[in-house]
Amino acid sequence: MRIWIKYIIGIVLGVLAGLILPTDSPAVLAAITTASDFVIHFGRYTLLPLLLFGVSSAVYKLRASKIIVKTSLWTVATIIGSSFLVAAIGLISILLVTLPRIPITGEKITELATIDIKSLVMQLLPYSSFESLRDGAFLLPAFIFAGFAGGGCTTDEVSSKPVIAFIQSASKLFYSIMSFFVDWLSVGMIAVAAYWVCRTKAVFATGIFNPLTLMLLVDFILIVVIIYPVILRVLCKDLRPWHVLYASVCPILAAFISGDSNLALQVNWRHGRESLGIHSDVSDVTFPLFSIFGRGGAALAASICFVLILRSYSPLGLKIYDVLWIFAMSFGLSFVLGAIPRAAPFVALTVLCTAYSRGFDAGYLLLRPAVPIFCSFAAAIDVASAMFGSYIVGVKTQRIQHIELKHYI
Repeated sequence: MRIWIKYIIGIVLGVLAGLILPTDSPAVLAAITTASDFVIHFGRYTLLPLLLFGVSSAVYKLRASKIIVKTSLWTVATIIGSSFLVAAIGLISILLVTLPRIPITGEKITELATIDIKSLVMQLLPYSSFESLRDGAFLLPAFIFAGFAGGGCTTDEVSSKPVIAFIQSASKLFYSIMSFFVDWLSVGMIAVAAYWVCRTKAVFATGIFNPLTLMLLVDFILIVVIIYPVILRVLCKDLRPWHVLYASVCPILAAFISGDSNLALQVNWRHGRESLGIHSDVSDVTFPLFSIFGRGGAALAASICFVLILRSYSPLGLKIYDVLWIFAMSFGLSFVLGAIPRAAPFVALTVLCTAYSRGFDAGYLLLRPAVPIFCSFAAAIDVASAMFGSYIVGVKTQRIQHIELKHYI
């Protein structure tokens, strides 16, 4: 049975469980929450070892084959380009369509989410390089450490030969372990989907955020189903762009239900290799980098929600300066959300409200009930961007071996 079918079955069972079980009971809700948290831990369990040895092996291969610069440039270009495109579509959509106002609440600020840039920079190079492997949320320090390890092996390949053999063997080993976990994660989707339903069914019942949900759904379809395949058709001269979308079904489902970019990364990673045929030396670099920096979906959700907040407080239109400021801020914030695998769009929205000030500091509280909804769409868009972007890099660097559709996992 194909993996995406297993995930659909798990999600459907979870949704039914969330609708049928008496979630008003604290004991039942606590059990579902605990089970969902355990599944998230399960899904991230093999990520850091795979990242360490996979990136090290990939960087070594790319340097040895002298295509590391070309791969890096295409990766950076696709990350920036996709984030810019997605953020722009989100802002344009909310400017063209006026959503119903959200009722103002009297809720006061309790805890303010922030992004500490200085702390993130200091984490990149800790006092000991082994400390970079302690954080399972922020993957960039581990990526940098792995990159240095892989690049260092090319300086003296004779003396590094045993190390290279060990790294490549460990990379294959942890990829096999990750594949096992990805398979069984489909069962865990039952708990994750049930928890998602518990968090959202009351929100949908009010009907307040249904127009916002519809806009996010339309943007998702426009970007992932229409624009991205067209870009592949034009940029890569690809006659089968819909195959990439088909390979993205399972990662998109995992990202949408969990809202966790690190969990969805491994599902994306495996489908990129085994369905699309992207070589490991490219996929082991592009997928982690997209997960860290390619958060255009978060920028889209944050900008849409922020404009909705402004219109809920005031009927006055936005000036061109405000529009440019919102786009620049949301686009810029998308590159510093790598340490926040879950609820990153809400953190970005909080930063937008506090930075804009003018009495809107607590505006993000209006949309706090809808956090699971817009974070799910953001994660799904980001996963699709990673898959399409990695495919583009694989084609442009000629590090891809096309696989027949019937052999997709």
